[in-house]
Amino acid sequence: MKVLFTRLFSVKNGLSNIKWSARNFSKDCDKSTQTLKNNVTPLPPLSEPMPNLPPVTYSSAKAEDSYTEVTVLSNGLRVASEKKFGQFCTAGVVIDSGPRYEVAYPSGICHFLEKLSFGATHKFPTRDVMLRELERHGGICDCQGSRDTTVYATSADSRGLKAVTQVLAEVTLRPQLSTDEIEAARQAVAFELETLSMRPEQETILMDMIHAAAYKENTLGLPKICPKENVYKIDRGIILNYLRNHYTPDRMVVAAVGVDHEPFVEYVQKYFVDMKPMWMSENSNSFTPNVDKSIAQYTGGIEQDECEVPLYPGSDLPELSHVVIGIESCSHSDPDFVATCVLNMMMGGGGSFSAGGPGKGMYTRLYTNVLNRYHWMFNATAYNHAYGDTGLFCVHSASPPNRIYDTTLVIARELSNMAGKVGESELRRAKTQLQSMLLMNLEARPVVFEDVGRQVLATGKRKPPSYFINEIEKITADDIVRIAKNMLNKRPAVAARGKLTHLPTFEEIQAHMTLNKSDSSPQGRRLNLFRA
Repeated sequence: MKVLFTRLFSVKNGLSNIKWSARNFSKDCDKSTQTLKNNVTPLPPLSEPMPNLPPVTYSSAKAEDSYTEVTVLSNGLRVASEKKFGQFCTAGVVIDSGPRYEVAYPSGICHFLEKLSFGATHKFPTRDVMLRELERHGGICDCQGSRDTTVYATSADSRGLKAVTQVLAEVTLRPQLSTDEIEAARQAVAFELETLSMRPEQETILMDMIHAAAYKENTLGLPKICPKENVYKIDRGIILNYLRNHYTPDRMVVAAVGVDHEPFVEYVQKYFVDMKPMWMSENSNSFTPNVDKSIAQYTGGIEQDECEVPLYPGSDLPELSHVVIGIESCSHSDPDFVATCVLNMMMGGGGSFSAGGPGKGMYTRLYTNVLNRYHWMFNATAYNHAYGDTGLFCVHSASPPNRIYDTTLVIARELSNMAGKVGESELRRAKTQLQSMLLMNLEARPVVFEDVGRQVLATGKRKPPSYFINEIEKITADDIVRIAKNMLNKRPAVAARGKLTHLPTFEEIQAHMTLNKSDSSPQGRRLNLFRA
């Protein structure tokens, strides 16, 4: 018992010591905090400037920083550049070349040229050697084509501008196009055609189909995707003949963003002008290029492809059928081009499972009037394709095959409603969204490069973003209604893919895109939302 009492007493004393140490530690902390308060110089609040500091110098925008300089060389080649802050630059070649010019050739040459881009050249014996030259300057490269333009582009350290310019000249004017490269490109094209039919995404195929329906067998209606029957027809001779006629100085713009203009012009002169293309022989000074200069002829009509559209793997989405309805709009040089872009933003749209607020288009017409009302519709998106001599305004929609009839008529009526009343708030929202999208896109250097190249190729100069911001601001509701009525006076174009048993006839679609003048409402039967 005595031993137990002694142990308890020792434990009690230990606890007392711990408490005493804790109290002493607390007092020590208070003393050290008080010492720090006395020793540290008091600082002003964040709302006041720091004393004894030099005044802050803020950066300011200069007109010359956003000015696009353009120089035309002796052979007609245009060189355009614009300064931009940063260590890296984007340079490339924009060429007036695309599927619309393949009327005298087997369709698919531009598809082949994309696969052959940045391959072996006379200066660089293999693709790897050329890529290593770009990598020395932290560079990357890419080639993309549209229906009327082909773009070769690189991004690299500005100090490697000379090497980058040489690479661009080599890949556009002096490619080897060896037999092995042609065969590799052929296999790549064939593989891409095979995988296209296995993908649930249908936009690539549908865009080819709607252009084929809108411009039947002419210019923009020619396929961008190489047809299967042409994969083994296109050879080195056909490709060289196309390059000889279309890759000419007067059809090209060499552009760069983030460089000084004078040295860039010198490099372009050395590698693009002084050194001749591989297809130019000594006796070719009198050669006259043979280029199709026909203007796009809008025809309207319908293109159908009855097939089974693949399902999204691991998704609960049902099998879908796709319909695109288009009407002719205007070219990018037309005075109504900006108003058409505002109308496109007003229509907006997207997928039925898109998330986001007004900035993502949830208040556009295709959301509020279509996707939010008809539960069977899985997609409704507006597009506006603008070219040098015409344009195509279209809406892509998707739904289960048993609902394709109602889906098509809903989209047709929504297009016809473009000529109706335009609300002040929706117009303001569309204009603001278009302005913000324009400015946000132009924050990226590659986008500025493409804008510079395309504008200089089309008009010989570049209009600054401020010009388009002001033009967007000028658009009124009357402008929207006027251009909508002009478009609706044209014959529609329709492209459909999937199970099309319930697809309306072309005449029905056309009838639902006209207004009944007596009551200003679309004609046609009433839709049943709950039909099985």
